[in-house]
Amino acid sequence: MGQFLPFTKQVLKNLFSAPATTQYPFVAREYPERTRGHVDIDKDNCILCGMCMRSCPPGAINVDRAGKTWTINRFDCVQCGYCVEKCPKKCLSITPGYQEPGPEKVNYSVDVPYEPPKPAAKPAAPAGLAAKPAEAPAPQA
Repeated sequence: MGQFLPFTKQVLKNLFSAPATTQYPFVAREYPERTRGHVDIDKDNCILCGMCMRSCPPGAINVDRAGKTWTINRFDCVQCGYCVEKCPKKCLSITPGYQEPGPEKVNYSVDVPYEPPKPAAKPAAPAGLAAKPAEAPAPQA
């Protein structure tokens, strides 16, 4: 009998244990802690400084200050997290999970509504000082 059904023990074990696979479409996948995901941006906090672009090893991020856009090529991104660490405003984050696949290679672009602060106007000089011309120092003999 031992040679006739050598897999009987394994069959009985699998029959009374929980399934090893997940029910993916019906149950959302839980990613383990410290799993890398994809980079997301909070466009309201972004100041278009370009630190993320300079720190990106593969050059997947592009910041266009003139056009006020932040763009990432998701296929070039290696999810290292350097851009998240270097962002001074902490507007970048890594979201668990992965980008959904698509039929073509596209860049994810965001229009950032950032307006740089205008320089403060110089305070006006007091009226008494503005009327006096500057006196030249007396020559020394």
